Amino acid sequence: MLEIRDLSFAYGDLQALWGVDLKVEQGEIVSVVGANGAGKSTLLKNISRTVRGRAATLQFDGKDLRDLPAHDVVELGVVQVPEARRIFPDMTVLENLRLGSYSRRSRADRKRNLERVFSLFPRLSERQEQLGGTMSGGEQQMLAIARGLMANPRLLLLDEPSIGLAPLLVTNIFETIAEINRQGTTIVLLEQNVYQSLRISNRGYVVELGRIVMHGTGPELAENDHVKKAFLGI
Repeated sequence: MLEIRDLSFAYGDLQALWGVDLKVEQGEIVSVVGANGAGKSTLLKNISRTVRGRAATLQFDGKDLRDLPAHDVVELGVVQVPEARRIFPDMTVLENLRLGSYSRRSRADRKRNLERVFSLFPRLSERQEQLGGTMSGGEQQMLAIARGLMANPRLLLLDEPSIGLAPLLVTNIFETIAEINRQGTTIVLLEQNVYQSLRISNRGYVVELGRIVMHGTGPELAENDHVKKAFLGI
């Protein structure tokens, strides 16, 4: 579904990605794990085309993304849920969700998608008229993911969905991500919470200083000595 070969990107003189290769098959959850500043978010932004690095290949479902603007990437079904939620704080929950279905390919399915996200996140159904900025951090994260689902994603890019959340909410968020995948959405998951992300992932990639240094199945990486020492404190 997604193929990246030899992707490099720099912020001015600061090289953020070095020759990254990555593949995602339809139906998978693929984790990209690494420390803060490793280049994970830059990788997602390149897929979404909100920043533009150099790549030998950057394809989604056989379509070349390299020259596409970001809104056309969304129309293909590639949807990013950004780090730090980025909801519209002065708009209601329902207004935030309706904006998520702004793309042409998702407008006709708005009612069905609303039912889906309210089933996944019942609390949002209860808070439809509440302003987004008055909700808790966990509720705002639910809203950010739900807004992304309103766009009918075929590939959902999640950037640090557990950051800043209490442990119980972290567990709930990862369980919901797994359920979204079971319902048919392919997911790329960027996380500093290595244990939780690898636990639900088919495969994973480890990023260090802008380079892919390791990849394998979720269980393989969770048991890898380097991963345990670097990210799990074992």
